[in-house]
Amino acid sequence: MTAVGYKKLQEELRNLKNIERPQVVEAIASARALGDLSENAEYHAAKDRQGIIEARIAELEGKLSKAKVIDVSKICADTIKFGAIVEIIDDDTGVLSRYQIVGSDEADVKNGLLPITSPIAKKLIGKAENDIVEVDTPNGVRTYTVKTIQYAQV
Repeated sequence: MTAVGYKKLQEELRNLKNIERPQVVEAIASARALGDLSENAEYHAAKDRQGIIEARIAELEGKLSKAKVIDVSKICADTIKFGAIVEIIDDDTGVLSRYQIVGSDEADVKNGLLPITSPIAKKLIGKAENDIVEVDTPNGVRTYTVKTIQYAQV
């Protein structure tokens, strides 16, 4: 996991523990004050929300305790490795795309964070600038050319 991804998970955990958890506890107490719990929709909704929050807290604590943080700004390489920021050109359309190859827990393709487990990332690993990569997609084989590789925090 990158340091940025680790920090985002820490921030989410902090938010859940310090803001969301106290809010749901208060919502449960307020709903309880309304009386009969068997037909109290607010109470049941708050209890459900509490279960979701507690499960996510446990999940994040587990991920953070097992995470191996890699400082990609200290990597210097001519080939693509975990943490690389790559620009690739779709050879068929000429479209330039920019991605950082990250761990699955921090992946967000819409924001340019490509999980290392994705088919395109797997094909990019070990490639250098100007290398051509062929990736099987549901619409057939796509060909990309690696334009640039850099290592820095995004």
